[in-house]
Amino acid sequence: MVSEGLHHQAAFNRRRHASASGPRQLVENRTVYESHSAELSIYDTFAVAERVRLDAEELLYCGMISGKKVLHGRNHFNAPFLPHESFVMAPGETIEIDFPEASFEAPTSCLALGISRSRLREVCDRLNDQRPRPRELGEWRPQAQQALHLLHTEATQQLLVRIVGSFLGNDDDRDLVLDLGVTELLTRMLRQQGREFLQRCARQDPTLTGLTHAVHYIDTHLSEGIDIDQLCRIACMSRSKLYQQFRQVMDVGPKEYIHQRRLERARELIASGQSITSVCYEVGYVNPSHFTRRFHQQYGLSPRDYGQRHRKDSTRGARG
Repeated sequence: MVSEGLHHQAAFNRRRHASASGPRQLVENRTVYESHSAELSIYDTFAVAERVRLDAEELLYCGMISGKKVLHGRNHFNAPFLPHESFVMAPGETIEIDFPEASFEAPTSCLALGISRSRLREVCDRLNDQRPRPRELGEWRPQAQQALHLLHTEATQQLLVRIVGSFLGNDDDRDLVLDLGVTELLTRMLRQQGREFLQRCARQDPTLTGLTHAVHYIDTHLSEGIDIDQLCRIACMSRSKLYQQFRQVMDVGPKEYIHQRRLERARELIASGQSITSVCYEVGYVNPSHFTRRFHQQYGLSPRDYGQRHRKDSTRGARG
């Protein structure tokens, strides 16, 4: 099933290209919009191409809308880039891009949002003021000084499409909707970075904080029933304190975090070729229908569709 957001984006593409005689160029045809310390570029590619260069002058947040790219960067970085994935480039970073599937009937479309350092600092300051992290983990700040490849949820995918719609629309609240959308996107990016930082801390030293101890326990017991009261004892926190710290850092409570980690692990296992039924039980779900529903909610694809797409990409990579 295709997500609602992708249906909207397909409509945007049809409207944009139907009103014109055709794209100015077939590879990385760029449409630019500017507002609120952010520059949005929508790139549409209508033909197969290889090693197309992209340079980041400011922080550049890229989100795939449709199709597939393959990214090549420093330190032997090579990875497919698909919907439900984000790619963050630090100022001065360069990557090269392949377009293995692009066609005029099904263009590869990507959003690239150039964001000023001052805007990013503003969002960091707001998080530090309103949702400070535990002192041992330091302040909210961008963690990466190089290219960063992230997975994101269906909610973030729909946010990307709403941002595109705000730039394309002519309604009176366009600038307000866009401003809020950019702030939300930056917040999500920083939270994902903070989440991965916390997970690294938990792997390296589970006893660093009560929160890292709880996170480490969750990650090493995903196949088991995890009791919140038990997490409270492990973290040496009251129930209210545990929920508060999870929401400050993860933006979700511990129960939802457990679901998210199980589904992230499920993606890895499905990609490795395991059957969906065995994965369901291995990551702690007892009802395959519930597992499928939660997986689709988080990633916009059913486990079966994800597995088929991954096998298709792996086959093409092996042939290449």
